[in-house]
Amino acid sequence: MTTNSNSPLAIVVLISGKGSNLQALIDHQQQFGDFQIVAVISNRGDAAGLHKAQQAGIATRVLDHKLFNSRDEYDQALIQLIDDFNPGLVVLAGFMRIFSAAFVQHYAARMLNIHPSLLPAYRGLNTHQRALDDKAREHGASVHFVTEELDGGPVVAQAKVLLDKKDNAKSLANKVHSAEHQLYPLCVQWFAQKRLHLINGQVFFDGQALQQVLSIET
Repeated sequence: MTTNSNSPLAIVVLISGKGSNLQALIDHQQQFGDFQIVAVISNRGDAAGLHKAQQAGIATRVLDHKLFNSRDEYDQALIQLIDDFNPGLVVLAGFMRIFSAAFVQHYAARMLNIHPSLLPAYRGLNTHQRALDDKAREHGASVHFVTEELDGGPVVAQAKVLLDKKDNAKSLANKVHSAEHQLYPLCVQWFAQKRLHLINGQVFFDGQALQQVLSIET
């Protein structure tokens, strides 16, 4: 794929499920055109997000992790598949895999993830119920660069939601999903506009080292 400085940034999105954040990225792409999703790849052939991509005319691929003998073998095949599309950024949107060190290093400073909590709080799974159990006043979503530490890469931006006494895990998840759908496309847009960089483990925004996480109003 040949590009010039005026071309939209080519991105590959990795999914495992419904693809709600993928749809938010597609909607943003169609409205603003700062980036172009050149492929959507899933480790599950039944991922509903694949249909969303196909409806938008985006190439889709399935690489089933169950067909490989090891994580390293799968990740090497995934690298080859992604690199066939020559993306400037890899975007994780509910891709339920833990990567090998080699995979993360290959896409160092050009892979973003979104996590449903205000990192570093509630790394891992079941974040909404854990926030409820702790009687937290705030919850939300974080976009971060991916490093070898699970959910531990440098955070770019967060969107907060307030907990209500009536909230349960499902209602809180809906609040956070709504925040994610605003937060993630904006962060990808910043990267596409070359406003956002990761240099030697430090996030830079508009040429300045980020001293605190950016906060997005939702």
